Parts: sequence; structure tokens; C-alpha cells
Amino acid sequence: MTTTLPHPPHRLPVLGDVLTADPARPTQHLAEQVPELGPIFDTQIFRHHLTVVSGTDLYADLCDEKRFGKHVGFSIGFAREVVADALFSAYTTEPNWSRAHNILQPAFSLSAMKNYHATMVDTTRELIAYWDERARSGPVDVHTDTSKLTLQTIGRIGFGHDFRSFESSEPDPYATAVTGVFAYMGRSGYRIPVHWLDHLVHRRTIAQVEADLAYTRSVVDDVIRTRRTHPEGAPDDDLLALMLTTADPEGGRFLSDENIRNQVITFLNAGHETTSGTLSFALHLLATHPDVADLARAEIESLWPAGTDPDPVFADIHKLKYVRRVVDETLRLWPIAPGFLREPLRDTLLGGRYPVRAGQPMVALTLAVHRDPVWGPDPLAFDPDRFLPERARTRPPGIYKPFGTGLRQCIGRQLALHESVLALALILHRYDLEPDPGYELEVAEEFTLKPVNLRLGLRRR
Repeated sequence: MTTTLPHPPHRLPVLGDVLTADPARPTQHLAEQVPELGPIFDTQIFRHHLTVVSGTDLYADLCDEKRFGKHVGFSIGFAREVVADALFSAYTTEPNWSRAHNILQPAFSLSAMKNYHATMVDTTRELIAYWDERARSGPVDVHTDTSKLTLQTIGRIGFGHDFRSFESSEPDPYATAVTGVFAYMGRSGYRIPVHWLDHLVHRRTIAQVEADLAYTRSVVDDVIRTRRTHPEGAPDDDLLALMLTTADPEGGRFLSDENIRNQVITFLNAGHETTSGTLSFALHLLATHPDVADLARAEIESLWPAGTDPDPVFADIHKLKYVRRVVDETLRLWPIAPGFLREPLRDTLLGGRYPVRAGQPMVALTLAVHRDPVWGPDPLAFDPDRFLPERARTRPPGIYKPFGTGLRQCIGRQLALHESVLALALILHRYDLEPDPGYELEVAEEFTLKPVNLRLGLRRR
């Protein structure tokens, strides 16, 4: 049984679908093609084919861990040139994947989350103090500043490192460098497959990426070196301590220094870029939906009355159920990871009707699935109450995947959710959000999704 899948128009020999591709916004462009091409289609860039899956039943089937696994190719393939076999880019069968996963899992336990909470509160207060000053002179640069917040947070709780991000109004240089590297990763599937020609055409971009990567590695090497030479007073249970001092309980092996560096780079990027994107989109949506912001603020002020200085304890965050629904709905509309790569473990039928071969590259297009009509009559509307339990039960299972799926879903997802709810609650308690009336949301893809040039006025309550 064979099935010829639809593909974009104007396909060319050798070049494939380059005429209709959009390297600057690849997953958004794929999602825009779904109405025309259907729930499963083929796209080709040069010699590389990718099967795009957006039908809700097919998407859920693609997440079956018994028949499908993570595909390490396209942008993730280039990530291996940067961070080798770190958690994100390793093959599931590689020893360092299971070794690092076993070593790091305790850092994301409930007890670990409780230990991180106070640092999250303190760092969010630093953002608010920074915004108290900056907002006096006009709107704030939302994504730049939420990136400062989340980089500070993951630097402190994960690696005992202070980036001092709020000491300057400019973007943090580490964040700028690592974002540049990962943005290039995200576009790497569109690189010219002839090495010398690719370097000739993109020589300036490649030179900048190499400089960014060198700087990124130097910062991380310094963090590791400082911890090794001055361990006194450093946490003994953060991510870096676990990687430096803990052996894999299953095999008794330690991670190499090179692998530790790759893991740190990965966590610093994933730990700040994904959460900052979530916060930025959420603040935009709340600013443009004041009725939702009012409901969220009413819940927040039931815990910490207006005009007080909140001192949240860990258990408070789990009481903010409406704010959590705001975060969930934000990640539905704008999943920071807009898709994830999968491959069949053996020849099989997807959805019982599409033959796919072992190792075939496939993308689970989360951005499209999260906007499917199964979410309700107006799936593009911002409605946090979609995540009320009684409404969630009416939807097909397995279609909400903002953190990936199965064995390879994001290890830090609970940390990201706790940080997002906490930060939004403290920001809404402090400020009324005033949108720029002329702003229209533009979304950049730099491995993750983020709003472009988002600025908000903040009026202290």
C-alpha cells in the first residue's frame, strides 16, 4: 500500500519547495498551508523531505511512544554541531541521554521546585523594581525584559550564576549571543546543501554565529571553572552541582566536562527563551483582553489584596487556577515550541491509513493542532476557560502538547509553568497593562516563537 501525499505548489527538481518556503517563519508558514494541503502533506527543501502532520487524530497517533520516537534531524541535526549529545539533541539510544536524564531528574522534583521558589520571587521583584523605574519614561520592551528575568532565574537556580541582567537597559550579551546561535539552528534546514556554496553565500551570518558560539562557550566554561575552583557556598543540589558530582545511578558513570558544558548551554537557552516567550505572549494577550486581565487580577487579589506587597509562598501559586489557565491558553495559541520532530520506529500506518517507513522525518505541527476547530467555534479567540475541566473533557485526548511529548518532552516543564504563573501574578498585581494602540502582533521564529517589538505601558496600581 502506498500513498502519495499532497505537497506545496511549484515544486522544482533538486530545489524542492524553496520557492514557496519561508525560512524566517517556517512553522507558521507550514500552518498556513494546512487549509489547502490537508492534515498530512509532504514538503521538500533541497534533498530533504519532511512529512507535516496537523490532523488531530494523526497528531495524537504520532505521539504513540510504542511506534514513534524523536527524530534528530533538520534543525536538531545542526544543534548537534553546537551542543552534541545534550538532552535536547541526543539520540534516545545514546548513553549520555539516559545518563544526563537520570542525573538531572531530581532537579525537577517537587522538593526541588520548592527550593527554587524563593529565587523566582526575588528575581521577579527585581524585574518589577526595574520596570518601576523604566515605566516612568514610557512603554517597556517586554520581550527584552522578560528575557532578562528568565535568564537571571535559570542562571541562579540552575548554576549559581548571576548575569546581572538588570544593571543595563540593553539586552543581556549572553542572551543575545545564545539566541543568535539557536536562531541559526532553527533556519538550518534551509541551508544550501553544498558546503562551500553555503559558506560563500552566508559567510557573514556564519562568522557571526561562530563568534556568538565562542562567546557562549566562554561564559559557560567560566561558570563551570568557578564552581570547580570555588565550590564553597555554592548549592549542592542545583543542575550544575548534580552534573559535576553525581554519577548515573544506573551505570555509575559521570558526565564529561564537555557534555556538562553542552547541557548548561542547552538549559540556559531553553530555561530562559521558552519562559520569556510565554510571558511576553501572555502579557500581550492580557493587555489586549482587559476583561481577562480583570478576572486574573481578582483571583490574585483574593490572595494578596491590592496595595499590599505580596510575599508568595510555594503553595500560593497552585491556588492561582485562573492565572494558570491564562498560561495554558497562551501556550495553546502560541506554543513556544511550535512543533516537534518524530519518526516511526518501524514501518507502520499513521492513523491506520497512511503508510510511513522507519526513520521517516515527520513534524507534529503543534501550532496548527492547537488552533483546530475541535477547540471550539472560534479557536483563534483567547479564552482561558477552554481549560476548565468540564470543557477539556469534551475534546479529543492527546492534542495539547506545548512541551513536546512522551519520553522526550521538556524536562523543565513544571519549572517553566511555576515561574510563568508566579511572574504573571506579581506583574498583574503591580500594574495595569496599556497596549500600544498601533501595534499589530508579529511573531518571529528563532528556534522558538516570540513577539517582535512588543512594548507595553505599565501603570502602577
